[in-house]
Amino acid sequence: MTLPRVLITQKWIEEAKRLEEKVVVRRTKASNIDTLTGILGEFAFAEWFYGDWKKNRVGENKGEVNFKDIEIKTSAFPFSERLNLLVREDYARKRKPPIYIQIIIDVKNRNASSIEPDTEAIICGYASAEEVDNAPLHDFGTKYGSSGGYKCHFISILNLHDIEELKGSTNG
Repeated sequence: MTLPRVLITQKWIEEAKRLEEKVVVRRTKASNIDTLTGILGEFAFAEWFYGDWKKNRVGENKGEVNFKDIEIKTSAFPFSERLNLLVREDYARKRKPPIYIQIIIDVKNRNASSIEPDTEAIICGYASAEEVDNAPLHDFGTKYGSSGGYKCHFISILNLHDIEELKGSTNG
């Protein structure tokens, strides 16, 4: 399976920090960099898919899917093939984007409190909304070691569809 890797730039980080307050969702957080992580995942997808990180909708799409028919789910975690696409149960009930894509920002430490330039964003693959709805549920907790207070549908990144299939079949 192809796992494209995109390098996060200082410019992306600066722009993501500028947009954080505009797009933050006030809910239970798994870490202090959740919002930053999500924004950088959208930038990475736009860079890989369109060849231009600025072709994103961050700040314009609050309450909607990230791209036409595509929802990006991003985690900042040391990369491992044992990780999962995670979709909060409440989110999956509210929205039904046809496609969910998992991106892992490959930080050095699972408790990272920042994302540094030249960190890789790994585009792990995708699943359909139906596959997510049929996936098992689990409370994965927070990076602080406590219960998350919510459950996520999860699919191993090894079981996701190859992202390269998506690039040729849709316009995002």
